[in-house]
Amino acid sequence: MTGGWQVRRAREADIPALLRLMTALAVFERYDQAFAVTESVLREQGFRRDPPDFVALVAEHEAHGVQGMLVFHVVPFALRARPTLFVKELYVDADHRGHRLGEALMRAAAIEARTRGCALVKWQVARWNADGARFYERLGATSDDGWVDYALDAAAIARLADGG
Repeated sequence: MTGGWQVRRAREADIPALLRLMTALAVFERYDQAFAVTESVLREQGFRRDPPDFVALVAEHEAHGVQGMLVFHVVPFALRARPTLFVKELYVDADHRGHRLGEALMRAAAIEARTRGCALVKWQVARWNADGARFYERLGATSDDGWVDYALDAAAIARLADGG
């Protein structure tokens, strides 16, 4: 990247910046009341486990520090008998948008996917996030209208596991 920006894999020293960006994303996507990520969670799950539960990429400026992040995990086996890279979070600080940081982070994720032999890169976009959908479509992504997301929360997991 130019203009003093670079995209790189996050390091443990980036945890405070990652948490700041993740918190901002939680507010933007309206799940901040349920957001439970802390610095210790990031440290343990992303930097101390082998293999880590997630990988984070950051967009960093030589003068402004880390201002964007992309978090992903890889499912090693999926329908195409090859890995799938799932982008869990992509966020660029509002004050630093317009520098194509989101595109650079997605490009870095695509490079990771190719390196890992992935058949797909997948992610979710909130139905109301039209700007996000336009951004991804500009990159060549298409929506997958054939699938509907479902989830079990902690209480539903417990009920189902207990046979209820």
